[in-house]
Amino acid sequence: MRRSNARTRVNSRAKMDPIKLQIRPTSRSNLFARNSNSKHTKSNLLIFALISISFALLLCYLVVFGKSSRSSAKRKYGIVIDGGSTGTRIHVFEYRVENGSPVYDFGPDGLATMRVNPGLSAFAEDPDGAGGSLTELLEFGKGRVPRGRWGETEVRLMATAGLRLLESDLQQRILESCRQVLQSSGFKFRDEWASIITGSDEGLYAWVVANYALGTLGGDPLQTTGIIELGGASAQVTFVSSESMPPEFSRTVRFGNITFNLYSHSFLHFGQNVAFDSLKESLISADLNLGTESVKMGTLLDPCTPKGYSHNVESWKLSPGSLEEKSKYFATLQSKGNFSECRSAALMLLQKGKEKCSYNSCYIGSTFIPKLRGKFLATENFFYTSRFFGLGQRAFLSELMMAGQQFCGEDWSKLKKKYHSLNEEDLLRYCFSSAYIVALLHDGLGVSLDDEGIEVANHARNIPLDWALGAFIVQSTAELDVEHPDWMANIVSDESPTLLSIIAIFVILMFAAWSVSKWRKPQLKTIYDLEKGRYIVTRVNRY
Repeated sequence: MRRSNARTRVNSRAKMDPIKLQIRPTSRSNLFARNSNSKHTKSNLLIFALISISFALLLCYLVVFGKSSRSSAKRKYGIVIDGGSTGTRIHVFEYRVENGSPVYDFGPDGLATMRVNPGLSAFAEDPDGAGGSLTELLEFGKGRVPRGRWGETEVRLMATAGLRLLESDLQQRILESCRQVLQSSGFKFRDEWASIITGSDEGLYAWVVANYALGTLGGDPLQTTGIIELGGASAQVTFVSSESMPPEFSRTVRFGNITFNLYSHSFLHFGQNVAFDSLKESLISADLNLGTESVKMGTLLDPCTPKGYSHNVESWKLSPGSLEEKSKYFATLQSKGNFSECRSAALMLLQKGKEKCSYNSCYIGSTFIPKLRGKFLATENFFYTSRFFGLGQRAFLSELMMAGQQFCGEDWSKLKKKYHSLNEEDLLRYCFSSAYIVALLHDGLGVSLDDEGIEVANHARNIPLDWALGAFIVQSTAELDVEHPDWMANIVSDESPTLLSIIAIFVILMFAAWSVSKWRKPQLKTIYDLEKGRYIVTRVNRY
């Protein structure tokens, strides 16, 4: 009986041997842990190697692309036409684009200019004929830009103080005449690209090119250099200031990661030529209280004209009100040639309306100007006057005052012999210009006579200090920022087949790495072995 029971138990056990129970979590057993970890490590190393190869290929492409893009940088062209008060000048720029950034060459190979006279404002009586004055300039531009590039080369007309002085209707008729010519020029043009820029913009552009030339654009704002321009119809003052200022005088410019807070303002009517004309009108109307008694006697005394020079007032371009005064006093001009009195007269012009100043300080008229700080470049007529007298670039005011005193007090006949090659009308202005500059910078803006922080110049490190160059820098940089907002867009926009191949290889390798990881990963099952009395982990074969 016992044998029968024993045999029954053996048979029962034999029948139960192959029984497999519920799958349990693999974490319940460490039996397979070492083999699994080892194989997982090898799989991970393979995946890491594939990903590293992919990134290495992409990195190599970026390095090669960067070098090739620099060596084959795209060359571009641009045109800016400066519609000044005394003449119109075209600037033709050739530059290249490297890695989405413009690289300028403002030397003879990358910049060509040409000027025609008179300025656009001279067409006030024939506004429809203003566009014809651009024809010669545009032909010059076509000679500098390859024919195949005309259609992609932008041309912009920017008029300044000369047109700002005209009535709105005349301004628009002159601009429309110019637009018609520019539309048919063959260059890329839109109507809004012919405009009258503000004096603040003019000063801002001059500041940009000056600091670009000096290498301070994009650096410490306190290390930048301010600009004081003396044009024919207006004067501009632009510099970095930390003072709080009314919003109409504040401009913000950003280059790179640096933001520059600027004071920028244009003083219309305070350019050298317009100020000289204003002096004549003030002499006739006795607004400056100079020579009033002589006016009543039928004679006008002009302290800003060298003695010995005389001309009839009929030749002066005066306003209707001044013409009435002229007829009333039947006056002729008598030159006096006195630097000190001319400087006083110039200061009176600069301070006209100062009683209306609503700010803490107004150095010129009733206009807000913060205290000047840092270094400055004095350009345009500051430079031309200084060059005429043979002065140095620094601490020139004291020298200019002495030179002006000598020039104004000299007899006109001697001056003509000494400067016989100069036009008489131009020569005549240097007495006034020397006195006016001293009055503007020293008496008005508070620049000391021996201040070495202000320098006269028309170039900085061989780059012309012309606001049109600054305008081109600002606009071309802004356009490229729109075209290539970041480095990735710049790379993708190259449309390189090599880049597409690299991307395809990268995707394939990543897919391969994913497939290997799935294939290498073992499918495990945990079972309970009744014979051994414990859980074991076994691999499930794939078919």
